[in-house]
Amino acid sequence: MTSSNNLDLETAISSDDEHAINEFKGQDDSPTKNNSSDDGYDELGDDEGRRLKLVRSVTNNNETHFLERLESLSQQLSRHTTRDGEIRIDPENFDLYKILNTCMNIFEKEGIKLRKSGLSFEDLSMYGIDQSFDIASTITDLFTGPYHLAKKIISNKKTPTHKILHNINGLAKSGEMVLVLGRPGSGCSTLLKSLSGTDFDLYTGIEGDIRYDGIPQKEMMKSFKSDIIYNPELDVHFPHLTVEETLKFAIACKTPNVRIKGVSREQFINSLMEILATVFGLRHTYKTKVGNDFIRGVSGGERKRVSIAEALACRGSIYCWDNATRGLDASTALEYTRAIRTSTNLLNTTAFVTIYQAGENIYETFDKVTVLYSGHQIYYGPILEAKPYFEKMGFECLPRQSTAEFLTAVTDPNGRYPKKGWEHRVPKTAQEFEEYWLNSDEFKRLKQEISEYNKDIDADKTHELFYESLKQEKMKYTNSKSYYTINYYEQLKLTTTRAFQRIWNDKAYNGTLIFAGLAQGLIAGSLYYNTTPTVSGAFSRGGAVFFAVFTVSLMSLAEISAAFSSRPILMKQRNYSLYHPSAEALGNYFTSIPINFLVCVFFVIPLYFLTGLKSEAGAFFTALLFIYLSSMTMTALFQAVASLNKTVASANAFAGTLILAVLMYSSFTLQRPSMHDYFKWISYINPILYAFEAVISTEFHGRKMECDGNYLTPGGPGYDNLASGTQVCAFKGSVLGQTWVSGDEYLKVAFTYSFSHVWRNLGIIIAFLIFFVFVNALGSELVKPITGGGDRLLYIKGKVPQHLTGDIENNLGEGSQGEGKNNFVADEDLKAKDIFVWKDVKYVIPYDGKERTLLDTISGYTEAGTIVALMGESGAGKTTLLNTLAQRIDMGVVTGDMLVNGKPLDMSFSRRTGYVQQQDIHVSQTTVRESLQFAARLRRSTSVPDSEKLAYVEKIIKVLDMEEYADAVVGESGSGLNVEQRKKLSIGVELVAKPSLLMFLDEPTSGLDSQSAWSIVQLLRSLADAGQSIVCTIHQPSATLFEQFDRLLLLRKGGQTVYFGDIGTHSNTVLNYFERNGARKCEDGENPAEYILEAIGAGATASTSYNWFDIWNNSPEKIATDKRRDELIIESSQKSEGVDDGTEKSLISKYATPFHYQFYHVLKRTHIIFWRDPQYFAAKLALVTMCGLFIGFSFFGLKHSLTGAQNGMFVSFLAVVVSAPIINQVQEKAIKGRELFEGREKLSNTYTWSLMILTQIIMEIPYLIFGATIMFVSLYFPTQANTSGPHAGIFYLAQGVFLQFFVVSFGCLILYIAPDLETAAVIVSFLYTFIVAFSGVVQPVSLMPGFWTFMHKVSPYTYFIQNLVSAVLHGRKITCSQVELAFFNPPPNETCGEFMADFLNSRGGYLTNPSATSQCGYCQYTNADDYLLTIGAKYAYRWRNIGFFCVYFIFNVSFVLFLYYTFRYKKFSLKGLFGKK
Repeated sequence: MTSSNNLDLETAISSDDEHAINEFKGQDDSPTKNNSSDDGYDELGDDEGRRLKLVRSVTNNNETHFLERLESLSQQLSRHTTRDGEIRIDPENFDLYKILNTCMNIFEKEGIKLRKSGLSFEDLSMYGIDQSFDIASTITDLFTGPYHLAKKIISNKKTPTHKILHNINGLAKSGEMVLVLGRPGSGCSTLLKSLSGTDFDLYTGIEGDIRYDGIPQKEMMKSFKSDIIYNPELDVHFPHLTVEETLKFAIACKTPNVRIKGVSREQFINSLMEILATVFGLRHTYKTKVGNDFIRGVSGGERKRVSIAEALACRGSIYCWDNATRGLDASTALEYTRAIRTSTNLLNTTAFVTIYQAGENIYETFDKVTVLYSGHQIYYGPILEAKPYFEKMGFECLPRQSTAEFLTAVTDPNGRYPKKGWEHRVPKTAQEFEEYWLNSDEFKRLKQEISEYNKDIDADKTHELFYESLKQEKMKYTNSKSYYTINYYEQLKLTTTRAFQRIWNDKAYNGTLIFAGLAQGLIAGSLYYNTTPTVSGAFSRGGAVFFAVFTVSLMSLAEISAAFSSRPILMKQRNYSLYHPSAEALGNYFTSIPINFLVCVFFVIPLYFLTGLKSEAGAFFTALLFIYLSSMTMTALFQAVASLNKTVASANAFAGTLILAVLMYSSFTLQRPSMHDYFKWISYINPILYAFEAVISTEFHGRKMECDGNYLTPGGPGYDNLASGTQVCAFKGSVLGQTWVSGDEYLKVAFTYSFSHVWRNLGIIIAFLIFFVFVNALGSELVKPITGGGDRLLYIKGKVPQHLTGDIENNLGEGSQGEGKNNFVADEDLKAKDIFVWKDVKYVIPYDGKERTLLDTISGYTEAGTIVALMGESGAGKTTLLNTLAQRIDMGVVTGDMLVNGKPLDMSFSRRTGYVQQQDIHVSQTTVRESLQFAARLRRSTSVPDSEKLAYVEKIIKVLDMEEYADAVVGESGSGLNVEQRKKLSIGVELVAKPSLLMFLDEPTSGLDSQSAWSIVQLLRSLADAGQSIVCTIHQPSATLFEQFDRLLLLRKGGQTVYFGDIGTHSNTVLNYFERNGARKCEDGENPAEYILEAIGAGATASTSYNWFDIWNNSPEKIATDKRRDELIIESSQKSEGVDDGTEKSLISKYATPFHYQFYHVLKRTHIIFWRDPQYFAAKLALVTMCGLFIGFSFFGLKHSLTGAQNGMFVSFLAVVVSAPIINQVQEKAIKGRELFEGREKLSNTYTWSLMILTQIIMEIPYLIFGATIMFVSLYFPTQANTSGPHAGIFYLAQGVFLQFFVVSFGCLILYIAPDLETAAVIVSFLYTFIVAFSGVVQPVSLMPGFWTFMHKVSPYTYFIQNLVSAVLHGRKITCSQVELAFFNPPPNETCGEFMADFLNSRGGYLTNPSATSQCGYCQYTNADDYLLTIGAKYAYRWRNIGFFCVYFIFNVSFVLFLYYTFRYKKFSLKGLFGKK
């Protein structure tokens, strides 16, 4: 790692370095011992290496004793700060100190340069787009948008900007930790990003002087960017990689070139991984997947440790950690902070850290602190001087309020408390606080320190040190100006290896791909089974090849979603300077080569041989080669599309148009002779055409196709034994006098293909492949997938608060001080009248073939007006217990008693309780007020007047202090409500339901700053004081927060109770219990919550010698609580009067309102969801418009020829095929509604499950029909088909109305039974392929094997295409072109008409020259209705088919309701059927 250690080198043992190391390993210096440095650990090439001497025994002997000592050192270092002076470790007690000094001496002797850097910044300002609020868009804006855009351009108005950060100053020397405090929106994350040079594209400008030991930021970003690391708040990793693979990759990307005595790269990587894993307690997780929210892996806390270790492996000099402790319990948060402290002490790095809820122990870990208030800096300096500074200003720190809480509270007008008599003397606004700071002695001292520091720093010396160090560090062939450590080849090698590891660790998914390829090959092969070698089978042979190319192209579409799913990880590692983004793009592509090959092999073999294609090795391998190259080329194309787009929506829209162009201009659906000049160029840049030509020309080359069936002209009775030349094959490529057709000639006439082009096409396809790969790599390097913007509220039109339209700046920070807003008005209906008791609750689940106990005989109770806090370390079972008590468990076995008023729970329980989840799940398009009104209307009985429900909603809005944003839409992160506002809305949704029994809350303060957390807990306290019963899990409560709870239920791992009882005044009751039973005494200034967790051994590396579970079970406190519990059961059961009155009886029903009432309000909300999502409608409109115009003008002016009739069929076919990407759009929209329902509304019985599906389908239909109407106009009229009502009307009814009914019902059918959106997309692709294949277009029904004809009859697209093609072709006269005519000579002395009279009467068709005696020109069809019969279509079927459309729609809707109810709502035992990968 690039920074030096702050150890006292003057006490280093320099006389015998080897002796020190050998002494640590338990060796002596005798000549018989191998004391040489041949193992290579004595020469590590940069400051990373100087610590690898520590782990000689790890790589050589794997001695656990060493690692135990390293852990001990880690614990000591984690508690040391720079204000404690130099680190001094007693050499007699810890030999590791000798080894560290030995390594330092070796570095000095070998001249290895070590990098470290401090950081100073003066007058730092960041600018962003001035969008503190905006108007939520609706579909109306799509039509008025162009007008407003033109108006803006004409007025030449520039987008206004505003200062996000105002003249920030600071100094951090190497080895120091700086805590950054502030409320959400104060600019903490922006400060870290500005200091680390991260995501500058999000902002419009930066000003100020930022120096890294004298090096300006611009130069630092250009030459030494790898030394600055920004660690984001969220942990993003490749979930299928193991911890070992994740860490090894990061270390390998940063392994220096110069290492002590040439130690191998592998030894270096293994040794450093051991150090990081030991320090952060990850050694036991090496072989475990990192995982994520959906894929099982390490725990959330361990995942955070992996993130920290990965960041440290990057060997930065300066680290910016953004809220690294979010969502962690108090003990684990403290451990992580100490881990960061360890890194600054061990590595002499500089760290800036934002933490929202920092306890006193966490706070004291830091050296300095800065406080931000609405982008203004109001303090920067030593942590011990911060509190006195604000007390001197005139503010009072409340009793037991932690310092970090106090510092954050002064930035909240409702949370700060001036000293008595100072109310009008203290600052009130952010500007006044800043002015006080700028005039303070502390600020002057800071400016002086910065000035002296920069004066003492020799910038030239720093430059020289950095350049020399980097020169030693960089691998051979690495550009001297590059900030990457390893060369491009090594980067490519590592990213490729990692991609293979991801594939190997996700065998189920890749196995599914191969199986899908095999299944598609078998079904498609059986569809074309044993295709006849005659001319009748020519179309089917081409269809089989086209199907193969079509399938691999569709399968490649998955590359887009895969690319976007991994993009956050790649962006993080790009900021870490681990590798070029193009190296990851290329590595990912290279690993697709073997997977695509296997898929193609398993797909092509059954398709090829079942179809009966040419049984020659050369032909088979040619087909396999070109289909495989098609797959690889399309994979490269769609990866390139993904790399060039910033959003998945735009990438999918672009890809949808591309796939249509690629397939349409492959020359199968539209032959090149029929292409219009203005689009023909597409065929020349279409790689699929070249592959199709190569495969099909190889298949037909040298083939003699006998003329059979209707093609032999004339033929049949009376035309036997005719002389040569009097019969011809009415097939393209026929020759006069031949009863067979040459395959080569057929391709030449029909497609303009030639066998001689095969190997030319190989080169062309490879060239396309290389080009697309190059574009992918280039896009990965140049396109930054982030866009500018900032946090803002989105109000609906006409509802923007008046003060926001005025001077926003003057409204910031205003308000009365110390009043602590509390608008709560006690409501008699909130008072709980019932007692809830749980007794000996045990929860067991199946796990790895055994049983695992998650909750172990837990007992407790709630009383009216009290709050019970559930606490415990991560994984102790807090949320599990909450879900069990709230009856939200749907697996495993729960035993024990849960009683209301001494009686078992009944159907009314869920109606009488509220449950606030940790995840804030809401409809992003609705406003706060609309969300609350929806919940109030549907979760309270219809016996309550609507006016009363709405009045109570307004009351709750005031109680929660949400008037400011009541008419703002929920929105998404960055454009919508912030974390605190979303949490308040979650609580409000439950409050408006008026739970009469109990409120459950799961970590309501997670992700909030200390003041927001205080606000939420104060609200809960107010609810409890009004009589509400509350059970709440809590993670990181401060001392003051902890005291707001009445009772504590404390769990340890295994779901075992270690305490249940009163907390007491100032937590005295619970503290006395632990101190009396063996725990150390809790210090006066210590946080009781942290103390308790420490006492029971909570935390990843903590332990205790006491068995607190046994202590509790044998304690008098447990006897007392059990006695009280039993008394409550008896008392409440005696008081309970059952359900005699109508009010109580109404609670027995599952839902509060009747079906029709629910239907109206759910449909109304669904309408709002669609109406306020113009981006969704615009994407749909763009897709259908582009596709309609593209198809329409590709087939512009359909000719009245045989080819024109065939093209009419393909127009209809493509009009149906376009519905595939539309289905994907429908599913992408519907999945959000399903997640909301299953995540919250289902569990709270808000409305009937079927309404989720029905309203989604109903609201999609008008938008789909509107888009289909645009497509109809764009597609139908350019073809110049019959525009009369019976024709255009039938086409519109089929394509514009009933096809849309099928699309939405089919898409929802798949989505609502699939486990996730990705799986739904795979299932749709799989099923859609066969629906299209059996429609009779790519394989005529007459040629289908008998056992597949039923699929033709049940395929809905059979009937859609029948109606579409008959509408286009019915009554259309056919006049064959010259190349479509079959020429033959009649017998001597007969005219063409005489010779063909009987044939024409039986077969139809016409002669161009009936009176001629030679060169008779015959056309198969006189009108298109005859052609329709060959594909089984009749215009007369149109109304019958419309009836079928209705049946399909009704079936799909009924089937999705049945399947959803069976498999997802009731969770039938076949739930593994669609299991996740």
